[in-house]
Amino acid sequence: MGYPADILSTRAVVKHGNYAVIPPEGLVNNQIPGLEGCRVSIVASPKMGASFVEYLLEVAPGGGTSRPFGREAGIETFFAIVEGEGLLGAGEELSPASAGAYQYAPPGTGLSFCNNGTAPMKALLYKQRFQPAEGLALPAAVRGNYEEIPYREYDQMANVWIKDLLPVSLEYDMNFHILSFAPGGCHPFVETHVQEHGAYVLEGEGCYLLDEDWRMIKKGDFLWFGPYVAQAAYGVGRSNFTYLYSKDCNRDPEI
Repeated sequence: MGYPADILSTRAVVKHGNYAVIPPEGLVNNQIPGLEGCRVSIVASPKMGASFVEYLLEVAPGGGTSRPFGREAGIETFFAIVEGEGLLGAGEELSPASAGAYQYAPPGTGLSFCNNGTAPMKALLYKQRFQPAEGLALPAAVRGNYEEIPYREYDQMANVWIKDLLPVSLEYDMNFHILSFAPGGCHPFVETHVQEHGAYVLEGEGCYLLDEDWRMIKKGDFLWFGPYVAQAAYGVGRSNFTYLYSKDCNRDPEI
């Protein structure tokens, strides 16, 4: 990598148990058993205060899983291709997947992926411990492509849009959404809720309130904010501000 070009600096902010802003500059590679030919950055984990683990991956041609990832009992997983293409599936079943493709694997199933192309594949990988609920069946595997899902207006605002990637059904204790703001678009109010989020910025620039701090955010950044952290955003710049985010849902908090 060589010597730095200037005085060392960063936009990264990590407030343990509260929130984090992690830009792509400064990410380091981690070796994870079962992930071959992958540059792996762990951007959220319980060591930060998150209840889940999320990874940013760059999968080299020929790289991928050597065995299904996250197939341990009680673990559910999610994978989304941000750039590139390859093969993807729940368990060991693989089928072609282009940019925007995603796969949810139910607890204990695990997922598999590989880059069978000639260019790197960038992706998000997520795992968490499933929380069962009495009287509900286990969730089913879900495969889709977020590029093919139409937006709908968010909270009756014509300049903010949302997509649901997983079924809005009680069997699922998590969901992934894409939220997109036109320049000048914003949340309808400052949110304070029990859910935590991990968010990856797909495009554009935004000004994000995290706790008491307004932070400038842009494409390639990852955000985490814990339960009850006040949060809201404005889209700024000249293009839409869009991010893909996780949300825990449909469960009564344990005591």
